[in-house]
Amino acid sequence: MHTVWKGSISFGLVNIPIKLHTATENKDIKLRQIHKECHTPIKYEKICPGCEKELGQDDIVKAYEYAKNKFVILDDEELEKLKKENEDKSVEIIDFVKLEEIDPIYFERSYFMAPDSGGSKAYALLRTALEESGKIGVAKIIIRSKEQLAVVRVYEHMLLMETIHFPDEVRKAEEVPNIPEEQKVAKKELDTALLLVEQLTTTFDPEKYTDDYRTALLDLIEEKKFGEHTVSATEAEPAKASNVTDLMSALEASLDRTKKKKTRSRKSQAKKSEGPTRKNA
Repeated sequence: MHTVWKGSISFGLVNIPIKLHTATENKDIKLRQIHKECHTPIKYEKICPGCEKELGQDDIVKAYEYAKNKFVILDDEELEKLKKENEDKSVEIIDFVKLEEIDPIYFERSYFMAPDSGGSKAYALLRTALEESGKIGVAKIIIRSKEQLAVVRVYEHMLLMETIHFPDEVRKAEEVPNIPEEQKVAKKELDTALLLVEQLTTTFDPEKYTDDYRTALLDLIEEKKFGEHTVSATEAEPAKASNVTDLMSALEASLDRTKKKKTRSRKSQAKKSEGPTRKNA
């Protein structure tokens, strides 16, 4: 399993060297866009709409738009320095709370925590302390240049870290439009609704829930793969350098053609001027 972060986490004076591994994976089926006529995959280029010119990586800088079409440019050295100043690989658990005190809207992404070399004993200590107390740890960590709030809890006899949103990243519920005010519900309707809830109540078993659309799409792809619906991409010709190159080629070709026309015109004029001279002679 790929390691996405390596460092240590501590609570009190206990320091635990750890590795993080992504706990979930995206199972979405990625579909490519291809040209209907020749079946070549579509290429996406970075074009400056102001210059109408294709850009390379060296032509692009990072900037923050603080007002409409007004930017503060931030160079890579400044960002890297800021990152290093804040990228402390030692993460301290700053609080212990109950899991039920955190609304699920705050949860973002899950990571398995594994002890690094020499950290097994301290890892087991933290795991047991969380199990016995029924609490989870709250910590801060920087992953991929972004500071994250996180919780550490026990999951299937291992430590799991889940990044959670900061409060200002969660939108205010009162800003959602068209939410109905409190309304009086008829007792008969409520009783029927509660009966339906009771009939559908069960123990949560994640294995019973499947992505029916993804399964059906995979079946369709497999079925069509061996039929008449498969195509092969046409070998793409080497791309021309740029519009500027195309323009230069056109200009040079035009110059050559103009030179040839002028040469033919001079020869024609020379013949005309020579003709009468010979007659007069």
